Amino acid sequence: MIYCDEAELELIALHQVGNKTNDDGIHISDSLLDISERVRELLAAYFTNPFSKEGTVAASEYYRLHHDSDIALNEVYSFVSKIFDAPPDRCGEIFYEQSVALARHLYEQSTHPKIKGGEFYVALLRGCIVDGETVDAVGLFKSENKETFLRVWPQGGGFEIESQQGIDINRLDKGCLVFNTERENGCLVAVVDNTNRTEARYWMDEFLRVRQRQDDYYQTAATLALCKSFVTRQLPQQYEVSKADQADLLNKSVAFFKEKESFDLGEFSAEVIGQPEVIDSFKSYKEDYEKQHEMEIADRFEISAPAVKRQARGIKSVIKLDRNFHIYVHGDRQLIRKGFDDATGMHYYQLFFENET
Repeated sequence: MIYCDEAELELIALHQVGNKTNDDGIHISDSLLDISERVRELLAAYFTNPFSKEGTVAASEYYRLHHDSDIALNEVYSFVSKIFDAPPDRCGEIFYEQSVALARHLYEQSTHPKIKGGEFYVALLRGCIVDGETVDAVGLFKSENKETFLRVWPQGGGFEIESQQGIDINRLDKGCLVFNTERENGCLVAVVDNTNRTEARYWMDEFLRVRQRQDDYYQTAATLALCKSFVTRQLPQQYEVSKADQADLLNKSVAFFKEKESFDLGEFSAEVIGQPEVIDSFKSYKEDYEKQHEMEIADRFEISAPAVKRQARGIKSVIKLDRNFHIYVHGDRQLIRKGFDDATGMHYYQLFFENET
């Protein structure tokens, strides 16, 4: 669990980063921001609230900075590490230097013509709590979208009003917190990207270069995604399986993850899939799926309840019939039967139930 509510915003730098392809340029501040305590509090909330609920970063998708050959070659990792390792008497100086390096690195990655320029903030946060350990964090944030605000003030016997462009402090466009822990694996990283269109993937893929951390959350979400892919794509190609049977298997898969505390591939295969030939097909598909997606899904891990809750939203056991009906299958597969009517030349389903609500 990560807790940021009591973290102190010690240092902050602000630079303007444009679109390199459009030749927008980059504006580097000549010093760190000197702000009032009230503005400091607002910025601290602006930076950390999107990652949290009441100050606690949700137990969801965490990442690590990544490089294919050597993590030290990841630019963000290199710059942030210098901030973490700065001696106290040079902390401000080194922080400013690395904030400039980070801004220039971001500009070099801002090459898609639709990427918007904006304010780029680098912040040093002291006193974050990660699994009971107090650690520092470097925050990287970019605001791209401006909002229109109305400013109203009394004037004489009436009022004056004017519009102004500014930043909505309740909505962070892009941000990440790089925590000074798990350094040997690329640091623990939490990421927010509220403008994650195709052209905006540069924030995670080119600028940060992060990979999802392969913890229990990752393993749970990946295995549920594997199950959905197998049932909806592979299974119908190999066997004559009805939509109702597919829905039933998806329901059993989700139920297994909701009821169990840990996942074991053998136990899951026996309880959910059942048939030996289908189990063999599933294990073979798992190997192909891992190669295709360049990932490794463990055979055993502790099940993450938040991952199950989030992933289950995308697993809908629904049978779509032309444009007339949708049948949502939630329970006993034996209470739905499929047939064919010779008189009309159409298929039909029979649904058996006790009570109608």
